[in-house]
Amino acid sequence: MNNENFELENMREQMNTLKSKLDKQTIVNERFIRQSMNKTASSISRRYYVIMALSVLMVPYGYWVFYKMCGFSLAFWIITSIFMLICGGATYYNSRNVNDTNLMRSNLVEASRKMARAKKFEANWLFFGIPAVILWFSWFMYNMYVVNNDALHEGIFWGGCIGGIIGSIMGVRIHIKTQREYQEIIDTIEDITAED
Repeated sequence: MNNENFELENMREQMNTLKSKLDKQTIVNERFIRQSMNKTASSISRRYYVIMALSVLMVPYGYWVFYKMCGFSLAFWIITSIFMLICGGATYYNSRNVNDTNLMRSNLVEASRKMARAKKFEANWLFFGIPAVILWFSWFMYNMYVVNNDALHEGIFWGGCIGGIIGSIMGVRIHIKTQREYQEIIDTIEDITAED
Protein backbone atom coordinates (compact mmCIF):
# COMPACT_ATOMS: atom_id res chain seq x y z
CA MET A 1 0.00 0.00 0.00
CA ASN A 2 2.81 2.40 0.88
CA ASN A 3 4.55 1.55 -2.36
CA GLU A 4 1.37 2.34 -4.35
CA ASN A 5 0.95 5.68 -2.54
CA PHE A 6 4.56 6.50 -3.24
CA GLU A 7 4.13 5.73 -6.97
CA LEU A 8 0.90 7.71 -7.13
CA GLU A 9 2.53 10.68 -5.42
CA ASN A 10 5.52 10.38 -7.76
CA MET A 11 3.17 10.40 -10.78
CA ARG A 12 1.37 13.47 -9.45
CA GLU A 13 4.66 15.32 -9.07
CA GLN A 14 5.68 14.35 -12.61
CA MET A 15 2.31 15.53 -13.94
CA ASN A 16 2.62 18.84 -12.07
CA THR A 17 6.15 19.29 -13.40
CA LEU A 18 4.99 18.53 -16.94
CA LYS A 19 2.02 20.90 -16.58
CA SER A 20 4.32 23.63 -15.28
CA LYS A 21 6.69 23.15 -18.23
CA LEU A 22 3.80 23.25 -20.70
CA ASP A 23 2.43 26.42 -19.09
CA LYS A 24 5.86 28.07 -19.35
CA GLN A 25 6.15 26.95 -22.98
CA THR A 26 2.71 28.39 -23.74
CA ILE A 27 3.69 31.70 -22.11
CA VAL A 28 6.93 31.82 -24.12
CA ASN A 29 5.11 30.96 -27.37
CA GLU A 30 2.42 33.57 -26.72
CA ARG A 31 5.07 36.17 -25.90
CA PHE A 32 6.89 35.35 -29.14
CA ILE A 33 3.65 35.56 -31.14
CA ARG A 34 2.76 38.91 -29.53
CA GLN A 35 6.23 40.26 -30.40
CA SER A 36 5.76 39.13 -33.99
CA MET A 37 2.35 40.84 -34.17
CA ASN A 38 3.84 43.98 -32.63
CA LYS A 39 6.60 43.98 -35.24
CA THR A 40 4.02 43.74 -38.04
CA ALA A 41 1.93 46.54 -36.51
CA SER A 42 5.09 48.67 -36.22
CA SER A 43 5.80 48.10 -39.91
CA ILE A 44 2.33 49.40 -40.76
CA SER A 45 2.84 52.39 -38.44
CA ARG A 46 6.14 53.33 -40.07
CA ARG A 47 4.50 53.19 -43.48
CA TYR A 48 1.74 55.47 -42.20
CA TYR A 49 4.26 57.97 -40.81
CA VAL A 50 5.98 58.17 -44.21
CA ILE A 51 2.63 58.75 -45.95
CA MET A 52 1.68 61.48 -43.45
CA ALA A 53 5.04 63.22 -43.86
CA LEU A 54 4.81 63.08 -47.66
CA SER A 55 1.27 64.45 -47.55
CA VAL A 56 2.40 67.51 -45.60
CA LEU A 57 5.56 68.02 -47.68
CA MET A 58 3.51 67.94 -50.89
CA VAL A 59 1.91 71.29 -49.98
CA PRO A 60 5.04 73.46 -50.38
CA TYR A 61 6.48 71.17 -53.06
CA GLY A 62 3.24 71.37 -55.06
CA TYR A 63 3.31 75.15 -54.82
CA TRP A 64 6.81 75.25 -56.24
CA VAL A 65 6.25 72.66 -59.00
CA PHE A 66 2.67 73.31 -60.09
CA TYR A 67 2.23 77.03 -59.48
CA LYS A 68 5.73 78.51 -59.80
CA MET A 69 7.45 76.15 -62.25
CA CYS A 70 4.58 74.95 -64.47
CA GLY A 71 2.35 78.00 -64.25
CA PHE A 72 -0.73 76.05 -63.28
CA SER A 73 -3.61 77.89 -61.68
CA LEU A 74 -3.52 78.69 -57.99
CA ALA A 75 -6.79 76.75 -57.68
CA PHE A 76 -5.01 73.58 -58.90
CA TRP A 77 -2.36 73.92 -56.20
CA ILE A 78 -4.95 74.67 -53.50
CA ILE A 79 -7.11 71.64 -54.43
CA THR A 80 -4.00 69.45 -54.63
CA SER A 81 -2.91 70.66 -51.19
CA ILE A 82 -6.36 70.02 -49.72
CA PHE A 83 -6.38 66.53 -51.23
CA MET A 84 -2.92 65.80 -49.80
CA LEU A 85 -3.95 67.03 -46.35
CA ILE A 86 -7.12 64.91 -46.48
CA CYS A 87 -4.96 61.89 -47.34
CA GLY A 88 -2.62 62.69 -44.45
CA GLY A 89 -5.55 63.20 -42.08
CA ALA A 90 -7.20 59.92 -43.10
CA THR A 91 -3.89 58.12 -42.64
CA TYR A 92 -3.48 59.68 -39.20
CA TYR A 93 -7.06 58.72 -38.27
CA ASN A 94 -6.45 55.10 -39.26
CA SER A 95 -3.00 54.97 -37.64
CA ARG A 96 -4.59 55.52 -34.22
CA ASN A 97 -5.83 51.91 -34.41
CA VAL A 98 -2.29 50.63 -34.91
CA ASN A 99 -0.05 53.01 -32.92
CA ASP A 100 -1.07 51.95 -29.41
CA THR A 101 2.18 50.63 -27.86
CA ASN A 102 0.28 48.39 -25.43
CA LEU A 103 -2.10 47.08 -28.07
CA MET A 104 -0.49 43.68 -28.48
CA ARG A 105 0.20 43.31 -24.76
CA SER A 106 -3.38 43.88 -23.65
CA ASN A 107 -6.72 42.35 -24.52
CA LEU A 108 -6.33 40.45 -27.80
CA VAL A 109 -10.03 40.66 -28.63
CA GLU A 110 -9.80 44.47 -28.52
CA ALA A 111 -6.60 44.36 -30.59
CA SER A 112 -8.30 42.17 -33.19
CA ARG A 113 -11.25 44.54 -33.36
CA LYS A 114 -8.95 47.53 -33.89
CA MET A 115 -6.98 45.73 -36.61
CA ALA A 116 -10.20 44.73 -38.38
CA ARG A 117 -11.47 48.32 -38.15
CA ALA A 118 -8.19 49.67 -39.59
CA LYS A 119 -8.20 47.08 -42.37
CA LYS A 120 -11.78 47.93 -43.32
CA PHE A 121 -11.11 51.69 -43.24
CA GLU A 122 -8.14 51.28 -45.55
CA ALA A 123 -10.17 49.14 -47.96
CA ASN A 124 -13.05 51.64 -47.92
CA TRP A 125 -10.64 54.53 -48.47
CA LEU A 126 -10.16 53.31 -52.04
CA PHE A 127 -13.78 54.29 -52.83
CA PHE A 128 -12.75 57.91 -52.25
CA GLY A 129 -9.06 57.78 -53.17
CA ILE A 130 -9.24 56.20 -56.62
CA PRO A 131 -11.93 58.52 -58.06
CA ALA A 132 -10.22 61.54 -56.48
CA VAL A 133 -6.86 60.61 -58.03
CA ILE A 134 -8.49 60.05 -61.43
CA LEU A 135 -10.16 63.46 -61.26
CA TRP A 136 -6.96 65.11 -60.09
CA PHE A 137 -4.90 63.46 -62.82
CA SER A 138 -7.46 64.49 -65.46
CA TRP A 139 -7.16 68.08 -64.27
CA PHE A 140 -3.36 67.74 -64.34
CA MET A 141 -3.55 66.50 -67.98
CA TYR A 142 -5.89 69.37 -68.85
CA ASN A 143 -3.41 71.89 -67.43
CA MET A 144 -0.53 70.27 -69.27
CA TYR A 145 -2.15 70.12 -72.69
CA VAL A 146 -4.53 73.06 -72.84
CA VAL A 147 -3.13 75.66 -70.46
CA ASN A 148 0.59 75.06 -71.14
CA ASN A 149 1.54 73.72 -74.53
CA ASP A 150 5.31 74.03 -74.86
CA ALA A 151 8.33 71.69 -74.79
CA LEU A 152 9.10 72.13 -71.06
CA HIS A 153 5.58 71.18 -70.14
CA GLU A 154 5.60 68.27 -72.58
CA GLY A 155 8.49 66.83 -70.56
CA ILE A 156 6.59 67.43 -67.35
CA PHE A 157 3.51 65.86 -68.95
CA TRP A 158 5.37 62.63 -69.77
CA GLY A 159 7.08 62.72 -66.39
CA GLY A 160 3.64 63.03 -64.80
CA CYS A 161 2.34 60.09 -66.84
CA ILE A 162 5.29 57.88 -65.91
CA GLY A 163 5.07 59.06 -62.30
CA GLY A 164 1.34 58.30 -62.29
CA ILE A 165 1.93 54.75 -63.54
CA ILE A 166 4.75 54.10 -61.08
CA GLY A 167 2.76 55.70 -58.24
CA SER A 168 -0.29 53.58 -59.07
CA ILE A 169 1.74 50.37 -59.07
CA MET A 170 3.44 51.29 -55.79
CA GLY A 171 0.12 52.32 -54.22
CA VAL A 172 -1.54 49.03 -55.14
CA ARG A 173 1.44 47.04 -53.84
CA ILE A 174 1.52 48.98 -50.56
CA HIS A 175 -2.25 48.57 -50.16
CA ILE A 176 -2.08 44.80 -50.76
CA LYS A 177 0.87 44.43 -48.38
CA THR A 178 -0.86 46.43 -45.63
CA GLN A 179 -4.10 44.46 -46.03
CA ARG A 180 -2.12 41.20 -45.84
CA GLU A 181 -0.32 42.36 -42.68
CA TYR A 182 -3.60 43.35 -41.04
CA GLN A 183 -5.03 39.94 -41.90
CA GLU A 184 -1.95 38.16 -40.50
CA ILE A 185 -2.41 39.94 -37.17
CA ILE A 186 -6.15 39.18 -37.10
CA ASP A 187 -5.59 35.50 -37.97
CA THR A 188 -2.86 35.14 -35.34
CA ILE A 189 -5.08 36.66 -32.66
CA GLU A 190 -7.92 34.33 -33.67
CA ASP A 191 -5.57 31.35 -33.36
CA ILE A 192 -4.44 32.42 -29.89
CA THR A 193 -7.94 33.14 -28.61
CA ALA A 194 -9.29 29.89 -30.06
CA GLU A 195 -6.74 27.94 -27.97
CA ASP A 196 -7.85 29.63 -24.73
